[in-house]
Amino acid sequence: MVGRLSALGVAAAILLASCGGTTAPPTPTAPTPTAPPATSAFPSAATVLASPPGPGRSLAPSPTPAGPFPGGLLIADRGNDRLIVVDNAGHVMWRFPVAGSLPAGQAFSADDAFIAPDGRTITANDEDLEVVVRIDIATRKVIWEYGHYGVVGSAPGYLHTPDDAYPLANGDVLVADIGNCRVIEIAPDKQIVRQWGRTGVCVDHPPETYGEPNGDTPLPGGGLLITEIRGPRVVRLDAAGHVVFSIRVPVAYPSDAQLDAQGNVVVSDYSNPGAVVAVTPSGTLLWRYGPLSGAGRLDHPSLAVPRADGTVVLNDDFRDRVLLLDPHSGRVLWQYGVTDHPGSGQGQLSIPDGLDQLPPGVIPGL
Repeated sequence: MVGRLSALGVAAAILLASCGGTTAPPTPTAPTPTAPPATSAFPSAATVLASPPGPGRSLAPSPTPAGPFPGGLLIADRGNDRLIVVDNAGHVMWRFPVAGSLPAGQAFSADDAFIAPDGRTITANDEDLEVVVRIDIATRKVIWEYGHYGVVGSAPGYLHTPDDAYPLANGDVLVADIGNCRVIEIAPDKQIVRQWGRTGVCVDHPPETYGEPNGDTPLPGGGLLITEIRGPRVVRLDAAGHVVFSIRVPVAYPSDAQLDAQGNVVVSDYSNPGAVVAVTPSGTLLWRYGPLSGAGRLDHPSLAVPRADGTVVLNDDFRDRVLLLDPHSGRVLWQYGVTDHPGSGQGQLSIPDGLDQLPPGVIPGL
C-alpha cells in the first residue's frame, strides 16, 4: 500500500480504466507467483467509490450503466436490521422489512440471506434471535419460520446460533446450527430430515462430529462443504455423507468456505486484520489477500464468494462495505458502502454480514 487513505478508508477514488485514471492497489500478502492474473469481464463496472461525507459530497457510488451483478446483489445489512438488493449503480431496488413484514412482536436482524432456486423466496437466518425465516419476495412477508424466537435449544424445533440457512431446490432448508455442533436439513413441514454431526458433540471428527460448524455450503450433486470454527478446518462431503477431503486452513477464524470453479476452497478469515485465502483440496495455499493496513485492510470479512472470472465478492463486515476484488492484483473493482462510515443512508451499510448474487428477473427492474 503506497499510503494510508483518509480516516474513512477512501480518500482517493478508484477510477474506471476507461477514464484513464489509476490508483495504487493494496498489496495482497503471500501471493502465488504462478497464479494467472484474473481479468475482469466488466471493466466499465468499477465504480468511483464514495468519498468521505462532507458538504456537497455524496455517500453513494457513482452510477454505472452496466456491471458485475446483472440481477442485483442481495446484502444482509445486519447493523441496519434489513435486507437490501442493490443494482450496479448502487440504487436500492428492494428492501426488507416493510410495514407488515414480520410476525407480531418480532424484530429482524439477519446475518445471512440466500435466494431460493425458484427465485420466489429468500431464506435468512438470525443467529441472535435463534430463528430461520423464509420471505416471499413479492409480498415482502415472512411466510415460514423455524426455531423458537429468542430461545436457545437443541430439541426438535429449536436452534442454537443458526448460520448460513441455504434454501434447497426440493424446498428444504439447510442450516449450520453452530451451538449444537450440527448441520441440519429442515423440510417445509419443519421436520429434520437429515443431520450431519451429533447434537452437542463439538469435536472435529468428520463425518461423525464437527467442531462448531458455521458454514454448510450445498454443492452440485448433493455434496456439502462444512466450515468448522474449531480446527480451523473445511470438510467436503459427497452426497452420501462420505468425506471427500478434510483440511486445515491457514486462517485464525474460518468463515463460510466456498468452492471455486476449479474445486479449490476459498475461505474468509473472520479476524482483524482479516483475509481471504484460496487453498487446494490438499490444503496447499494458492493465494492470500490480507493487507495489514490501509484501505485494503479487511476487518472481520465473513463471506467471500469466488466468481468464474477469478474475482471475489465479499462482505467486509466491520468496515461497512461489500467489495468485488481481484485477489491477485489487489484491485477493488466495485464497492458498495462507505469504508468505516456505518449508516443507513443512500450508499451506506452497517456491518454487512451476508450476500448473494441474484439472477436477472428476480427483482423488478433488474
